[in-house]
Amino acid sequence: MTEETLPGGEPTPPPLSPENAAIIQLTRKDFVSDQEVRWCPGCGDYSILAQTQKQMPEFGVPKEKIVFISGIGCSGRLPYYMNTYGFHTIHGRAPTLATGLKAARPDLMVWVITGDGDALSIGGNHVIHSMRRNVDITMVMFNNRIYGLTKGQASPTSEFGKRTKSTPAGTVDTPIQPLTIALAAEASFVARSVDTHTEHLQKTLERAGRHKGSTFVEVLQNCNIFNDGAWRDFTDREVREDRMLVLEHGQPMIFGKDRDKGIRLNGLHPEVVTIGENGVTEADLLVHDEQAEEPYLALMLSRMFWPDYPVPVGVLRAVPRPTHDQLVDGQIAAAVAAQGQGDLGRRPRERGDLDGRLTKALGWRDRMRCPQCGFENLTGSDICDSCGADLAGHDTPQAATSYRGPVLGVHLDTLEAGEPEILDITADADEAVRLMHENGTDCVLIVDSGRLVGIFTDRDAVLKVAGRELKARPIAELMTRDPVVVRHDDTVAVAINKMAVGGFRHIPIVENGRPTGLVSARDVFRHLARTLG
Repeated sequence: MTEETLPGGEPTPPPLSPENAAIIQLTRKDFVSDQEVRWCPGCGDYSILAQTQKQMPEFGVPKEKIVFISGIGCSGRLPYYMNTYGFHTIHGRAPTLATGLKAARPDLMVWVITGDGDALSIGGNHVIHSMRRNVDITMVMFNNRIYGLTKGQASPTSEFGKRTKSTPAGTVDTPIQPLTIALAAEASFVARSVDTHTEHLQKTLERAGRHKGSTFVEVLQNCNIFNDGAWRDFTDREVREDRMLVLEHGQPMIFGKDRDKGIRLNGLHPEVVTIGENGVTEADLLVHDEQAEEPYLALMLSRMFWPDYPVPVGVLRAVPRPTHDQLVDGQIAAAVAAQGQGDLGRRPRERGDLDGRLTKALGWRDRMRCPQCGFENLTGSDICDSCGADLAGHDTPQAATSYRGPVLGVHLDTLEAGEPEILDITADADEAVRLMHENGTDCVLIVDSGRLVGIFTDRDAVLKVAGRELKARPIAELMTRDPVVVRHDDTVAVAINKMAVGGFRHIPIVENGRPTGLVSARDVFRHLARTLG
């Protein structure tokens, strides 16, 4: 576009650099695939496809950075006809695939193509959550008020009383208002267009594609085989000016062939009025504000429909919000800053593998049965994996099926373990390293006002510092925060379980938040060697 702003007041993106402009000089033909388009002759999907292909070059995005994802239905074919990357997914789950893709590859431009049945029936839950999370995807929903691919059953948007193959006496279900659903789910961009209004549709797709965040566009689309003329009462060229309201940000809501009709507010309800009658002037009309902080006006517009009102088309709402991938990236960055880069070498071991090895080596005969739900947990578990019940200290017959002999059933305070080295959180890393070296230990517990807040080991010193200057490096930056702990009356089985599952070599013994001891893998090994030897 040559204008300085897009429709609705959004700024036009800066021009491409000469280098990129030379690379990304694309046309509509570049987005046309080699697949034969196979919809019924006269289907409204042809128009949506054509306007999408026309608009794509205007975004200046390389084809390999664009992905179209669809579900099941006639609309699901569209990715085949776009010469970009694409996924034809399962019924209703296109938003799920799009959410995962956008989280993993936020640099991609992701479009979701869906229909009224695919999106609002089996896929309704996925649409809602992709919108509320503000996933940066552009969802285009083809709405023909029918299930077309499966030959004419009533869909979630079919009008009340509609006679179809699945509702021969007329549907008794209240139809869903798609734009109301999108607004209620906190979509940050909501719009409507019509398949036959090609210029308006193309501009709407441009606005939608440039928006950053959850974008929902309803396209009123004709199925000339199973629901021909579903929208004809107000979309035909002869009547549309009098029966449709074209929304423009910052402009009064005026419509009609003579531009003499308008919408004003009467109490809590919109009202159709004629300018010049009964003293009504343009100043009395509602002014459209797509950028309003609260969606009240947009929700009102989403409920307006023919024949009681002109049908609103255009952008109902367009507001900025942090996107899902931005928030996720922010959390990852914060975690890395606080804890350092992750180490796949410390990934938890599978419980099944742990159980099998211990059963073979130590004669574990049974699992611990939860006294509440009966689930058989790994022996030594302190929380039920099924219902979350506290298993620690249960000696009921139900919980007593595990092997608690002299090897694993002894309490940790009977182990021959040394006293832990303790440092205050205000200490520096070099002090911790010096303390471990002087006392021949490989672990220091970190406390704040006497309460355990972290653990610092020789592994932390090697992997997190890696030869960099230790002086003036606060221990709080390098320690592992909120470590897994045990109690003094826990058994050796509990310690082995937590060490194996978490990949730990040291576990602090804590009472009332204060460290009283430390059990290490070396301590457990010595106990096993003495007992089994």
